[in-house]
Amino acid sequence: MNSVKKGKIAEKIAINFLKESGFEIIAKNFYCKGGEIDIIAIKNSVYHFIEVKSGSKFEPIYNITYKKLNRIIKCATLFLQKKKIDLPFCIDAIIIKNSEIDFIENLTL
Repeated sequence: MNSVKKGKIAEKIAINFLKESGFEIIAKNFYCKGGEIDIIAIKNSVYHFIEVKSGSKFEPIYNITYKKLNRIIKCATLFLQKKKIDLPFCIDAIIIKNSEIDFIENLTL
């Protein structure tokens, strides 16, 4: 199975996890100039811009680099401006490794 298919499977797992955790999914694979956000969700009037990473032979969290995080922040800001949304937001990650799911809220640089 190639990495694109693995990524799509991981995103489906992440979406199911989020829905079960009370999140409303707003968008998937939001593209903007220079970047993409895997999942945009809302819970308790807070927007969550979520990066999904998966793997079994390494620690997937290490694929979220400073550069990647900056791109997500720029896309999140653009999304909020474009939709005229004035609510709090955070950048999160869902890490899937060997069928285990870790939800990391409010990533920072």
